[in-house]
Amino acid sequence: LGLNDLIDSLELQADIMELNSDPTISANGVVVESKVEKGKGSVITLLVKSGTLNVGDIIVVGTESGKVRALLNDEGNRIQKAGPSMPVEVLGLSGTPNAGDLANVVETEAKAREIAHYRQRKSKQKEAKMTARGSVEQMLANIQTGEMSELPVIIKTDVHGSLEAIRAALEKIGNSLVKIRILSGAVGAISESDITLASASSALVFAFNVRAIPQARELSKRDNVEIRYHSIIYELI
Repeated sequence: LGLNDLIDSLELQADIMELNSDPTISANGVVVESKVEKGKGSVITLLVKSGTLNVGDIIVVGTESGKVRALLNDEGNRIQKAGPSMPVEVLGLSGTPNAGDLANVVETEAKAREIAHYRQRKSKQKEAKMTARGSVEQMLANIQTGEMSELPVIIKTDVHGSLEAIRAALEKIGNSLVKIRILSGAVGAISESDITLASASSALVFAFNVRAIPQARELSKRDNVEIRYHSIIYELI
């Protein structure tokens, strides 16, 4: 109800405020959702803000990069280009970025990899600083003595929307004795690097609608890292 009136109001405001977007420049946009699909790999839903995104363009999205392999419109049909204000599914990225990440078309794959690698290094440095000290046993001992403690966790989900919902819920349930510290949150299967981080920081690993790769499962058994699998957010909380 009221959608036509809303569209009319938006068009009127855009005209009055002279809100224009140039379709001829290199495309940029924002990620609405990201996920990993079997047979497709990393898939993002991108809202093009300006410029025109074409199949074959080289893009950088957050800490990921790639060449646009295919574009799908809102009806699931393949298209060759997407203009300003158009939502489109993009296939071809090397990994799964976060919802809200900005996407930009660049000139070469080398430039895209350089930008992505720089951002990945900065992200890993930030994660390293957040790595919790001590162990779960130490945390429990601190609770018994009435001291503030932290529970480090790592979260892996199937889509970024679920990750954000879980992250927000976990941040709310901390109390005066225990604070949940999210060391890492990402979309995709649990990898060896996730287990390595969990082992180094005595963290719990939560998997939501994803599984661990075989190498990660073996590593978790060897290092005694607990992986908890869930498909309902309420149960995880």
